[in-house]
Amino acid sequence: QVQLVESGGGLVQPGGSLRLSCKTSGFTGGIYAMSWHRQAPGKERELVAFITLTTSGTNYADSVKGRFTISRDNAKNTLYLQMNSLKPEDTAVYYCSAKRALDRNNYWGQGTQVTVSS
Repeated sequence: QVQLVESGGGLVQPGGSLRLSCKTSGFTGGIYAMSWHRQAPGKERELVAFITLTTSGTNYADSVKGRFTISRDNAKNTLYLQMNSLKPEDTAVYYCSAKRALDRNNYWGQGTQVTVSS
């Protein structure tokens, strides 16, 4: 059974940092790529960062470039999102997603709330 479990969200002041984690399990045949997305109230879900596991190539939304870093610890089956210099506009529910290598289907975690406020 495929599972993605996010953790690490919370309340942080502007300028602060958080690290989100997403632990994966059950991916028979491995994972091709993973990503972080976010959805703020009243807005559509948007892609924040993307990593291809075969090459470790990464891509970021312009709004987070230079502040966020996506990484993957394959030994721990865990995806991370290091978020620095957080801004109030980063407030959203953050979701991780994994594209299974076998059939390129996407799977989603349950989401974790990040609130940036003083």
